[in-house]
Amino acid sequence: MAPLPNAELVQNSLQLYRYLLRCCKQLPEENIRQHYRHAVRQSFKVHADEDNPERIQQIIKRAIEDADWIMNK
Repeated sequence: MAPLPNAELVQNSLQLYRYLLRCCKQLPEENIRQHYRHAVRQSFKVHADEDNPERIQQIIKRAIEDADWIMNK
């Protein structure tokens, strides 16, 4: 089960970024939301120069799996 509907529609980094920030809004406490928003932004910056399409798809898949895990925690 994905944290939010339409996780399977995420195809590029900008869609992933928006999706993960929407997931952060669902978290119960403000300090937890801030922590994960910061982590999402940092990861986006770290991977901004990635140009290998296979690697990008791996990152997207892993990020959605991680978001699912966090949301179900």
